[in-house]
Amino acid sequence: MHEEEHYLTSLFEPKSVAVIGASDRENSVGNIIYRNIVAAGYKGRLYPINPKHDTVQGVQAYKSIEEIGARVDLAVIATQARTVPAIIEQCGRSGVKNVVVITAGFAEAGHSGAALERKMVEIARSYGVRILGPNCLGLIRPVQGLNATFANISANPGNLALVSQSGALCTAILDWAKVNDVGFSSVISTGGSADIDFGEILDYLVYDNRTHYILMYVEGIRNARRFMSAMRSAARIKPILLLKAGRYESGSVAAQVHSGMALGSDAVFDAALKRAGVVRVRNIGQLFYAAKGLASKFRPDGNKLLIITNGGGPGAMAADRAAELGIPLADLSQSTIASLNAVLPPTWSHANPIDIVGDATPERYRDAILAGTQDPEVDGILVMLTPQAMTQPEEVAKAVITASETCTKPIVGCWMGEQQTYPARKMLTEAGIPAFRMPETAVDLFSHLSTYYRNQKLLLQTPEPISRQAKTATEGAKMLIEAVLSERRKVLSEMESKSVLRAFKIPVAQTMVARTPTEALLLAEQIGFPVVMKVDSPDLPRKSEVGGVRLNIISAAAVRNAYHDILDTVGRNAPNARINGVSIEPFVARPNGRELKVGVIRDRVFGPVITFGVGGAECEVFNDTAVALPPMNSYLVEDLIRSTRAAKILGDYRNMPAANMEALEDVLLRISQMVCELPWLQELDLNPLIVDENGAIAADARIVIDFAPSSGDRYSHMAIHPYPAHLVEDWVLPDGQVVVIRPIRPEDAEMEKEFVAHLSDESKYFRFMDTLRELTQSMLVRFTQIDYDREMAFVAVTEEDGKEVQVGVSRFVSNPDGETVEFALAVADGWQKRGVGRKLMSAIIECARAKGYRAVVGDVLALNSKMFKLMTSLGFTIHPHPEDPAVKRVIKPLTD
Repeated sequence: MHEEEHYLTSLFEPKSVAVIGASDRENSVGNIIYRNIVAAGYKGRLYPINPKHDTVQGVQAYKSIEEIGARVDLAVIATQARTVPAIIEQCGRSGVKNVVVITAGFAEAGHSGAALERKMVEIARSYGVRILGPNCLGLIRPVQGLNATFANISANPGNLALVSQSGALCTAILDWAKVNDVGFSSVISTGGSADIDFGEILDYLVYDNRTHYILMYVEGIRNARRFMSAMRSAARIKPILLLKAGRYESGSVAAQVHSGMALGSDAVFDAALKRAGVVRVRNIGQLFYAAKGLASKFRPDGNKLLIITNGGGPGAMAADRAAELGIPLADLSQSTIASLNAVLPPTWSHANPIDIVGDATPERYRDAILAGTQDPEVDGILVMLTPQAMTQPEEVAKAVITASETCTKPIVGCWMGEQQTYPARKMLTEAGIPAFRMPETAVDLFSHLSTYYRNQKLLLQTPEPISRQAKTATEGAKMLIEAVLSERRKVLSEMESKSVLRAFKIPVAQTMVARTPTEALLLAEQIGFPVVMKVDSPDLPRKSEVGGVRLNIISAAAVRNAYHDILDTVGRNAPNARINGVSIEPFVARPNGRELKVGVIRDRVFGPVITFGVGGAECEVFNDTAVALPPMNSYLVEDLIRSTRAAKILGDYRNMPAANMEALEDVLLRISQMVCELPWLQELDLNPLIVDENGAIAADARIVIDFAPSSGDRYSHMAIHPYPAHLVEDWVLPDGQVVVIRPIRPEDAEMEKEFVAHLSDESKYFRFMDTLRELTQSMLVRFTQIDYDREMAFVAVTEEDGKEVQVGVSRFVSNPDGETVEFALAVADGWQKRGVGRKLMSAIIECARAKGYRAVVGDVLALNSKMFKLMTSLGFTIHPHPEDPAVKRVIKPLTD
């Protein structure tokens, strides 16, 4: 498997373009597109196509694409919607592999448009033609002089790629970029994404060495798994900044009408981006400032900000913006305050923001920065200057640049004003220090970039779905769920809900249901007083609201009275509710208990989502809910808890000892396991989950289920594929040595690097078809941080001197056809001829078969006789390579 040109290169970097619908008619779309390509100085061959004219814009025109008789890489279609399917058929017959459909009037236009779109895609598939669009602005590749859009503005060459669902927004961004001297590697408008979606475009941009940063504008997503998979793969190698419409309900409706796609909750979208290592910005300015910030040496490790200013008011403005964004100001240590006292006048603010007073000299700025950078609480420094009578903006800028050379913390500048401060801002920017005119913009940048580096840590988390021992628990829960569904029920009773939770070792208060007052009495005696009594009804998720709960019942007489009282009260308040009886459970008196709420909801785009926040009676008041996408591990669980108000009441609070965080984290991890393993789960509500210094217990539980879609992929219900722990295998060699065969993890990077470094030159050459010495950082990332949905890598690992050592690796990635995979294999020289290669190949062949692929394909150097011997023994056939005589292609079909 060696690096080749990406299969979409001929679409985004075409050597020849035909414009179908090119015209002389002023202001028609075909006229503008053709004129734009000519005006941009396109370096390839350009063909205008118009059946009604012999010439277009003074150049010979063709009646149809079939008349050209030469290879055309890209056809840009700007004709009426109803003509498009037939034109794509002509393109297919002429060997054109890529088309951009500018025309609107497809899925976004209702039923007839959707039918037309299906027909268009069907014809394109039958000829292997790829479609960008329909209803899109087109694409720009500035370095080639290609501007195949109907925008009235072009783009300068640069290293930012812009991918946008909205053509109008593309134009607005290009306009902003022109004025601010920002350049692009590519500008790609996706429109309706009938065929090529964000996923494939991101894959191409990762390959494209002209693209260093990716900017995205998103309105809606067709396939969450593919979207997350592509974002996570791309964001590991290139920073992605994303602007999304539909933050609020009204915006969502507008975006859906525009893009014709389903939209889920905005909070869930945020949670998804965090896990994808992507930063979300709120407007076009932030998009570019954040991109500029990433291009500088701005790398905050955390989000605690120090503000240094020569004016109290501007400092307060910056502090206000930080508070709005949830950016904490760093608490200065006593030693930092002492250092500042030594270098600042006695009238300085003695707090953060550090007001170094209006007559601040360049030296005073420098000393304040150097003192602040020593404080471990500080993650980044905002240096502000307002021009006052004695201020020297450029001299201060020089002092800040000098200080930044020894400063270990990132610095962002805000020189307020225009005429007096512009040269200083330019100096700072040229020195790699982002500099702004307004404090809000500077704080926004710090917020986005600290989020970016934090999200990169979240991206690296690869949680395992479930331990091998917990499999039996899963089986019990599945049997109960299947029994309930066979009764045509979807809401589990409290007893059934708690039984499922118990299967996953989540502590619950024991519950039994009584159907008569006498039964209630017997159960209360059995459980032991005091008890809690609650109405048992599938129609009443909030029992206390209809008077269906009685707490701390301490006698037999009170049980009988409570039973009648609950039925009477609920009967009055909810006369249509079905009532099964009254549940009895122990009254859990936890004087130090914090009432929390843990839930699972189904987002219509991203599937199951875990929610967490303050619970009990206060949950409606506080509206404190954070959401996270499963699967989760300890790091992700801690991140979820930290992002809620509930986190503040879990430490020492109101004379109560700190809650048992380990017990809380364990509950959330087990909920994550439940979500992974139970695709039937639609809703889960633990409210309250009571946590104190001794542990956690779910006092109340409600689960809603539904039939799960049948799929070969056990995790098809999830947007992020968990670590496939079920594929881990202990393999015992004939001499008794144990080799573990398992899917690769991100933390295997160092082990993989050593493995490749120790391969012989011949083994390296056979594996990489190149004389590479060691893996580059981006290759290492690509090899170890894989997406288990679209690729797989198995490592063979043994233990030496108490540490894991890699002795082999096999991998496959899915090909663009979506039906075959390409494999690669390498075995340590000392481990060859011991069956390791066969074992690793068998693992990927079985994995590819289970995922429904039709064939495994590989390119092998013609000299590699050992590999051919192994391949033929595994049922591969050997074929000549279509382009390279030094290489042969091996193929193994996976279907009968």
